[in-house]
Amino acid sequence: MALDGQPLDAIIISDIHLGCENAQVRRLCRLLEGLLDKISIGLPPTRRLIINGDVFDSIDFRRLKKTHWKVLSLLRHLSDKIEVVWTCGNHDGPAEIISHLLGVQVLNQYILESGGRRMLVMHGHIFDDFIDHHPVLTWVGDLIYNVLQRVDRRHYVARLAKARSKVFLHCLDKVQTKSLAYAAKLGCHAVICGHTHHAAAVPGPIAYFNSGCWTELPSTYLEIGGGQVRICIAEDPEDTNSTAAQIACHEGRDEALPTPWSDQRCEPVGGRP
Repeated sequence: MALDGQPLDAIIISDIHLGCENAQVRRLCRLLEGLLDKISIGLPPTRRLIINGDVFDSIDFRRLKKTHWKVLSLLRHLSDKIEVVWTCGNHDGPAEIISHLLGVQVLNQYILESGGRRMLVMHGHIFDDFIDHHPVLTWVGDLIYNVLQRVDRRHYVARLAKARSKVFLHCLDKVQTKSLAYAAKLGCHAVICGHTHHAAAVPGPIAYFNSGCWTELPSTYLEIGGGQVRICIAEDPEDTNSTAAQIACHEGRDEALPTPWSDQRCEPVGGRP
């Protein structure tokens, strides 16, 4: 995980949506427990963990299951060991209500410096005006998508529905285009968003990355070190038939998408739906 034995500059996760039936908490717990285990033996794999929005699906904490509370507990323990940064998403609710749960400050955006590159980290929902202009349609769309995920645990049907949705594809383009313009104003070399639930790495004068989400398969996150960014899959060793396992076809090594700044040694495991 670390580069040349040195800790990564950051691991970025987003769109956990605790309280949602489709939250892939088992995979996330495995990742977080792995971080804590390495820290406990004096080999921290990363200097900081960045949570790029939508930790919660809603602020109705009655929806949280035992495993969801375990995720919060692990994040709280990590915040005592390394720097944990939380950027607020559209599902998280007021920052003053939720920040005390992890003992970290909630920010609107964060600039990460890695290998001489300035990377703007923000959830990206402020660039998606559809959710503000059409709240009912957004709610209906989310409901249908969640049902499709429950019907097909491989999430193939749900991903196919997104790929055919003009509204979703328009949202992808809008978040990418507007976030890049905003990053340019701040003098950043890259922008890293969440919100769309679609992992992405797009080269350009300013690179665009998206960390994906933890409500779909494959569940993805970003590793950043020495100015390099790569998209990684969170695998579940107990689920050998998962979509992630079928796509990755791994051979005992971490899988990642080649990205504009990666070392290109990892096999591609996915693309635009």
